[in-house]
Amino acid sequence: MKHKLAFIISVFICTSAICAETTPYISKIIDFVPAPGQFINVIPAYDEGDTKEDIIAKIGSQIIGTGNGTLLSLGAWGGYIIVGFDHTIPNIIGEYDFHISGNAHLSYIEETQRYGGSCEPGIVMVSRDANNNGLADDEWFELAGSGHYLPETKKKYEVTYYKPSAEMDASTQNIANYILWKDNQGEQGYISKNVFHKQSYFPLWIDADSITFSGTLLPPNGVTGINGYTILYAFDWGYADNYPNNDERSRFKIEWAVDNNGNPVHLDGIDFIKIYTGVLQNNGFMISECSTEIAGITDLHFGSGNTANFVDKVFVSSNIGKELRINTTIPLFGTLLTINGTIITEMNFHQGNNILSTNHLQKGIYLLQLTDDYGTSHVYKLIK
Repeated sequence: MKHKLAFIISVFICTSAICAETTPYISKIIDFVPAPGQFINVIPAYDEGDTKEDIIAKIGSQIIGTGNGTLLSLGAWGGYIIVGFDHTIPNIIGEYDFHISGNAHLSYIEETQRYGGSCEPGIVMVSRDANNNGLADDEWFELAGSGHYLPETKKKYEVTYYKPSAEMDASTQNIANYILWKDNQGEQGYISKNVFHKQSYFPLWIDADSITFSGTLLPPNGVTGINGYTILYAFDWGYADNYPNNDERSRFKIEWAVDNNGNPVHLDGIDFIKIYTGVLQNNGFMISECSTEIAGITDLHFGSGNTANFVDKVFVSSNIGKELRINTTIPLFGTLLTINGTIITEMNFHQGNNILSTNHLQKGIYLLQLTDDYGTSHVYKLIK
């Protein structure tokens, strides 16, 4: 499956120039307001005196410029992040447009004939910079996943979380009634604290005594088994941190967008993405609250030419400290080069997971050209 590379230098000169200007990944963190949760003030770590700007800078170092960086927790229902890109992600009808990395893992459970495990679905919203001011101040649209039209799903839902008057140390026992929440439908409950995470679960850089979130509430996806362990079942499609990263269902289509009344809308592309935890439930002290985690977002159409179909079948890790990971549904021929176009190595990649050691490479920027059996190619920028 080896292909001639006479044209490769000119291709890489062009592509590296493009890569220097734009990337397929998040380029800026616009806002981050997590709900209370067991990983808040831990990832990223809160240091005494940190402001919101400090926390956002820490998040940026985790997920900007990578498709799968350090995990970030959004806390319980409603906690959110808003990110932007240095280019518009196009809406190509019938194609997946972007990928969101999380840490969901699951298996097929015969007893229920459903996929379940650790699935903490996050609702995804998108926005176009219609007024061209570079700010995320235009209309937002929810991507209507498989749970959007379920009768149990609640629209225009609202929850307020109240900062505890005094912290409770869970050194010796779990704490059930820790952080009080009340919703706009007369219900209330608590975010519990477990013995595994003893820090404050309320974001310490927020001075207010309460935080209020609004949006769509998905029905609970957790079922407690006879051994007391809660299985978090996956929704069929359309949510972040709902399926493993190498599953097609961790990819998203802009064409799923709907307005506030649930009517489909057409966007030619998007510039901003918002993700918030979509489920409010207590999963027992082993798992605690349902909290969406993300580690990066990738534009699946990034690059020149009509390579969307090709790119949709391949997932490439961009940060290659010790190894390069490629997950592909098709056989590929790969060429690894320096940023100047010098060939380092050539190899074949089989269907499935491929791992290539990069310990011998110096720190810097590299290029990887992948070519399928039909001669379709795409170039990825890699950073070590």
